[in-house]
Amino acid sequence: MLVSTPLALAVDFGGTKVEAALVDADGLLVPGSRFRRPTGRTATVADLEASVGGVVRDALAVLPSAASVVGVGIGSAGPIDRVRGLVSPLNVPHWRDYPMRDFIAAEVRSAGLDVPVTLEMDGVAITMAEHWVGAAQGIDNVMGMVVSTGIGGGLIVGGHVITGPTGNAGHIGHVEVGDIRGEDTFGSPYALEAMASGPHTVAWAQQHGFTGTTGEELAAAYAAGDEVAREAIARTGRAVGHAIASATALLDLELVAIGGGFSHSTPDLFAHMRTVIEEHYFPFVRKVRIVPSALSSEGPLIGAGALIHRASLLPA
Repeated sequence: MLVSTPLALAVDFGGTKVEAALVDADGLLVPGSRFRRPTGRTATVADLEASVGGVVRDALAVLPSAASVVGVGIGSAGPIDRVRGLVSPLNVPHWRDYPMRDFIAAEVRSAGLDVPVTLEMDGVAITMAEHWVGAAQGIDNVMGMVVSTGIGGGLIVGGHVITGPTGNAGHIGHVEVGDIRGEDTFGSPYALEAMASGPHTVAWAQQHGFTGTTGEELAAAYAAGDEVAREAIARTGRAVGHAIASATALLDLELVAIGGGFSHSTPDLFAHMRTVIEEHYFPFVRKVRIVPSALSSEGPLIGAGALIHRASLLPA
């Protein structure tokens, strides 16, 4: 008798897009199973349900005949409520306490599958991916970060995923970096995300004369030597570095792995972070290594798959 290949249906929901794919037990995406649809600040509940339901159905439609889905892992922008399965993504204002876990579970049941559905914050998924098959393999005190439309994070301490009772532990984007002021949004202009996400970095540059509108344009201006773009990137790098230093002082981290679209703007972004760490008073903070994600754009989906394939690392 042939034994079917166990696959996880992985869903990654963020402030710009939602993706789904099938992930195998080695942390690899099944070729042809990755699908993407838009989300965003202006999307209505109906729009969001159409996008999420659409990518779930698309991925399930290409399930190989010799494979079976053993669970569904969902990584969502936060904050979340992991007990009740609710999401309230800051950059998607039409979803507040939305029952995403139940919605996706219903989609999966309608496809004839009766499998567990696990929801965690996207930063948790990213961190699990890096620990499983990425830059943090073999390291048990890790923070994974996403620097993109927003800033998210997750924690593995002592080899165990730390979620906290609500699922929001590791929400580094809302740690306050008191000596740098960002935009007055999300509750505090001193929160890391308010100054150092891609859109907020671009907004600061625009306030100082930059005429572009996207992170890609800012990165190009940086590469061309534009002084405002260079200061914007340096400012963001310093802010992220201060937040990492604080997290390391609190948790004695060994490594921080950073992905997300804006993290690719320039390698110098990481240099600015590392400079802050190198200047810290404590040697145990200076030891932390800051590295780019080893998983490129597949990291969030691999992490969502890890919620199923590596479920033993999660708290009950």
